[in-house]
Amino acid sequence: MIRAAALLALALAHPLAAGAQSLAAQGAPLTLPAAAERSAERIEALGSHALPLGPYMDGAVRMLPVEGAISQSAWRLHAPGATTLQLLAPLREQLDATGFTPLYECEDDICGGFDFRYAAALLPEPDMHLDLGDYRFLSAQKGEGAAAEYLELWVSRSSEHGFVQITHIRPADAAPLAVTGSAKAPAASSPFSDTASDIASALQSSGVVALDDLDFATNSSNLGDGTYASLADLAAYLAANSDQRITLVGHTDAVGSIDANITLSRSRAASVLDRLVSLHGTDPAQLAAEGAGYLAPRASNLTDEGRARNRRVEAMLTPTQ
Repeated sequence: MIRAAALLALALAHPLAAGAQSLAAQGAPLTLPAAAERSAERIEALGSHALPLGPYMDGAVRMLPVEGAISQSAWRLHAPGATTLQLLAPLREQLDATGFTPLYECEDDICGGFDFRYAAALLPEPDMHLDLGDYRFLSAQKGEGAAAEYLELWVSRSSEHGFVQITHIRPADAAPLAVTGSAKAPAASSPFSDTASDIASALQSSGVVALDDLDFATNSSNLGDGTYASLADLAAYLAANSDQRITLVGHTDAVGSIDANITLSRSRAASVLDRLVSLHGTDPAQLAAEGAGYLAPRASNLTDEGRARNRRVEAMLTPTQ
């Protein structure tokens, strides 16, 4: 079953699990701690979803294609010091009580790290923050055949907060899995800022920030000449925090093939890395470059404005070990 007794005992000892055990025993809907706030929600009356069933291996993640009504929500929990296991374990217990059985479960490097995360569908930062070196994943199934329901669960954390994303895929006539917390609307002010002066605070609070002032030639990885405030701020942050490491992640719009976009996005991230080293003297050991192509949009790709917002390079704090 989904329950792992020894690990669950450890998790339920943490204050975050208070009350969850008794609710799960009653077969109640999935209940997050009272301090949880819903940061984003997506509902689709009928859609398709690729459910991960294994780690990233040989260039791909094994997926189960499923169809149905889709409910997806992201939650932010005030949980300083809590581990991802302490966040996940009480939720596993509740899923077990509601009849879900596991399909696949893993954590960060075992899942496949960066590649596993970007093969899946996550709500965009900052609503769903995912630390590439500290996350856990669970997929599960309830029922069989046409009545089957599927669930995808992601858990990650920052220094002060836990982050949970829940995706429920079900028959169109089935009730959605109720998820309860404080259900507070997202705060009016985001931990992200469009101004480069907030680079350091965004990295510290959310672990990732978009470098929105960068300028690339169309369909090119050539970064425009001149200086950029975001790079100056990022370089200053890294110089003052020599123990920190940044992964630069390139993103594109959805025009063109996935392979071409991943190549382009990785090349743009590499150009940013080169500029930080050559112009600002950043230690290259503190930097890495990756590309996600169009797999992590922050806006709709159906409009020119949305596509423009999706073409970006983000700086993401990554583990040093």
